[in-house]
Amino acid sequence: MNRAHLSQLAVLATVAQCGSFRGAARELAIAPSAVSHAVSSLEARLGVRLLSRSTRSVAPTEEGAQLLERLRPALSEIDLALETAVEARDRPAGNLRLSVPRTAAHLVLTPRLGAFARAYPDIVLEIVIEDRFTDVVEGGFDAGVRLGESLQRDMIAVRIGPDIRGAVVGAPVYFEANPKPRHPRDLADHRCIRFRFSSGILYRWEFAKGGEEIEISAQGPLILDEDHLIAQAAADGAGLAFVFEDYVRAPLADGRLIRVLEDWCPSFDGFFVYYPSRRQMRPALRAFVDFFKVSG
Repeated sequence: MNRAHLSQLAVLATVAQCGSFRGAARELAIAPSAVSHAVSSLEARLGVRLLSRSTRSVAPTEEGAQLLERLRPALSEIDLALETAVEARDRPAGNLRLSVPRTAAHLVLTPRLGAFARAYPDIVLEIVIEDRFTDVVEGGFDAGVRLGESLQRDMIAVRIGPDIRGAVVGAPVYFEANPKPRHPRDLADHRCIRFRFSSGILYRWEFAKGGEEIEISAQGPLILDEDHLIAQAAADGAGLAFVFEDYVRAPLADGRLIRVLEDWCPSFDGFFVYYPSRRQMRPALRAFVDFFKVSG
């Protein structure tokens, strides 16, 4: 193999990931002209167009996409070899890119990010907020974080948070005008604050008790896509909310919110970090998993 191709292939992969020559130049800390020259030289040597360019974006051609698909594992192995060498010399280093749902970022990661950064100053941690389940390999991520019930069987999964539980809550002023629901079906007579996933799907409220499972398509005047906002709207009397109880511990404790249907909200598996079983774990990822995993 012509060794000059290796650096040009790395530039090509970065351009495809960033979607622009300027973005790749920033990522690689080189001039945009050097990025353009590397890609053009590679295309000239191979005799095939690898990127489709427009005034607004850059995207792989069909031939470029096929090349990148086969190239990605090799570049990942090179990154792993380099970072393993750094670890052997000193400590884990390099970029670590994770796909994380907003709730996990709030409840599990954010409280400990400062401590992680101090423990591993040579790791550049990038957290991409995505509520949908992501193929971490296809998305170019080192790993992802999801609820235990959402994990695929071909992934290695490590628990990084405790069991979690939902809570149906409303403000005292709301219950002054509305009776407290005693069964999930009573919610049909209530104004509920609904949650919409980034996929566009509205969350159906899930309940379980004594072996009986019920899903409710809640109705109400307000739809939000952020749990903090939903909890605040409930505290302001807008209606009933169904959120993870960690979001409402403080307002429940001081009386700003009242909990109902508690016996219909069992605990379930919390968040796990997951990554492909066929891929050797990078030193930076191992450091992350060991730092955040739940002991015992």
